[in-house]
Formats: sequence, C-alpha cells, structure tokens
Amino acid sequence: MDYVLILAGIALLSGGGEALVRGAGSLGRRLGLSPLVIGLTIVSCGTSSPELAASLAAAVMGAPAIAIGNVVGSNIANLALVLGATAIIWPLSGSARSLGRDVAVMLAASVLLLVLAGDSLIARGEGVLLLILMAGYLGYLLRRGGGAAVSEYQQQADHFRLGPAASVALVVAGIGLLVLGADLLVEGAVGVALSLGVSERVIGLTLVAFGTSLPELALSLVAALRHQADMVLGNLIGSNIFNVLFILGATATVHPVASSWSEMRGDLLVMLGISVLAPVLLVSGARLSRWEGALLLATYGFYVALLFR
Repeated sequence: MDYVLILAGIALLSGGGEALVRGAGSLGRRLGLSPLVIGLTIVSCGTSSPELAASLAAAVMGAPAIAIGNVVGSNIANLALVLGATAIIWPLSGSARSLGRDVAVMLAASVLLLVLAGDSLIARGEGVLLLILMAGYLGYLLRRGGGAAVSEYQQQADHFRLGPAASVALVVAGIGLLVLGADLLVEGAVGVALSLGVSERVIGLTLVAFGTSLPELALSLVAALRHQADMVLGNLIGSNIFNVLFILGATATVHPVASSWSEMRGDLLVMLGISVLAPVLLVSGARLSRWEGALLLATYGFYVALLFR
C-alpha cells in the first residue's frame, strides 16, 4: 500500500505542477508579462513545485530527513542518473562559455548548502538568505536575457493562451493536486522506510528524489533525441540551482529543516563531487561521450547501492 501511495503521489505532483504552470502562465500573459518574465519566474518556479511540495510536506509532517534528502538526492540524480542516461542516448556537446557562469552558481550553491547544514539545522533566517540569492539569480538571468534554459522557458510561455476562468481553475486545481500528492508521497515514503528498516534519509535521497526528478528526466531525454544539448544542460544545471536556493530556501522559511550533519555530510559531499565531475567531463573532451555517460550512471548506481547496504 505504501508503494501505491508513492506512485499516486508522484502522479498527482506531476499533474499538479503542469496545471499550475499552465494556469499561472496564462494569467501572466493576461496581466501583460513578457514571455521571458513568465518563463523565468512562473514556469521555472512552477516546474519545481513538485519538489517544493514534497520537501515542505516532509518538513511540516516531521520528516525533515526526507525534506533535505529530496533536494540533495534530486541534485545527485540530475547530474549522474539523468545526465548519464541522456549522454548514452546522444553524446552531448555544450558551450562551456555559455554554461560557465551557471555552473559556477551551481557549485557556489552546493558549497553554501554544505556550510549551512554544518550545524544540523537550516533555520528560517538561512532560508530567507537562500530565497534572496534565488531572487538575485533570477534578476541576473533576466538581465542576461539569453541561453538555452531561457529560450526553453520563453518557448513554453508562448503557449499560454487560456481564458481567465480556465486559468484560475487550473491554478486552484494545480495547488490542490500538489498538496494532496505531496501528502501521499511523504506518507508512503515514511511507510516504506519503516517496512524496509532503512532511514527516512535514504528514502528521501532515492525514492522521493527520483520521483520528483522524473520531469527533468523526461524533458532531457526528449531534448537529447532532438540533439538539443544546451537545453539538456541548461535545464539540469538550472534545476540544481533552484533546488538549493528556491526549494530548500522556501521550505526552511516556512518550517526550519533539521538535518543530522553526521548523516548528511557524506551525501552533501557526493552532491558537490558530482557537481564538479559532470562539468569537468563535459569540458575535457568538448562533449559528454557515451562512455562518460555510462561512468556517471555507474557512479549513481554505486552510490545508491551504498545507501541500501
């Protein structure tokens, strides 16, 4: 039954996020917002809503290890599992120059999270700090006005042309689905942890993180089949930045997130290591080859095996 709850929760989170993005995007168009602004705010934040709902529900329901494990596990999965699988399908060659600053921001966010988690608590003030940094990053993207991720968001925003009643209905339905889906996912995850005799941290790092990373996996595989390397890389790097600054920031602002430093230290270091390894592999040969994708996948598999050991 716990696995049914998890599958239902993942499905509701995906549907809720999609409904929220479409409804809010259409309302933004009717309010006169430009496609770029809609893309970088409504679309980017809306597509992160499943992760936000799951982490916030976990923190409020007394499962903080799932909350922070979801963020850390999603970031590891994005650059090891998703990027590795994508490169196996089609070797990726991205512009190091256009991605360099975003990679630097991702690494800085990863190091900052490592520092903030050192006292075993992400407090409200630290959550506010992360949100301020998120706002600064969005402002930087708006000023830059280019890049693969920006183009992708702008293309999505161009499709938001619903009536006002339908837009409001989608927003309300999306929020409702997200709340219900997050509740089911966390309840099922806690049940699985108890039945398997593993910690909530492990379930958050693997099962919950994988479920909330499915949209990134689907989008990356489609983009890889279309040979859109910059879109894949921009989406995954941007997602990792949003997970730390926006998801964890918003969660800690609403409810402080306690995390055992002794337990999470290794996972945070793995996240930081993968954040360094993936860009290095990309730059070293001017592309991410199939064997390098296989290496990332093997690294992810080895990490998960250690968690369940």
